[in-house]
Amino acid sequence: MSLKHAVLAALLEGEASGYELSKVFDVSLANFWPATPQQLYRELERLAQDGLVQARTVQQERRPNKRMFTLTPAGRAELSAFAAEPPKRPTAIRDELLIKIQAMDGGDPEVTRALIEERRGWAHGKLDRYRRVRDRLLDGRTEEEYLRTADRVGPYLTLMAGIAFEEENLRWCRRALAVLAERVALG
Repeated sequence: MSLKHAVLAALLEGEASGYELSKVFDVSLANFWPATPQQLYRELERLAQDGLVQARTVQQERRPNKRMFTLTPAGRAELSAFAAEPPKRPTAIRDELLIKIQAMDGGDPEVTRALIEERRGWAHGKLDRYRRVRDRLLDGRTEEEYLRTADRVGPYLTLMAGIAFEEENLRWCRRALAVLAERVALG
């Protein structure tokens, strides 16, 4: 997969500027496909050159003009073909903290504990943000009601995966911290 498909999928929500897309990425896609605003702007330009998105300029007073992007029929067809393909490879975790944990034996357990505490803080923050997004999407409806009646359920299903991922991060952090505390107490 490439950033191209993530951007096309984000544009299913409707017309957006590069800035608005970066906010969508930050809230809904960053957990499984992060991108910097600069990467998004470059990708939007490539997609426009390839005819997969259409750009229009909006004149603004007292602010720079902005470009708004929408999917073209070719972009929708590309996204549809991509969605029908099986993934190229299974999910792989690339996590620097886990390499540090793998190498921790013989090091300072306080440093390791601090790293895990930091991860726990990040997970709490992301989980809180994801839950606020979920509440905004549900808008007073039950999850079942939303999933039956919403125009699009893909964003909600990926949000559910992000919530589950961060909840698992928190479970792992609690367990790892308990193991470290027990080893320090014994040692």
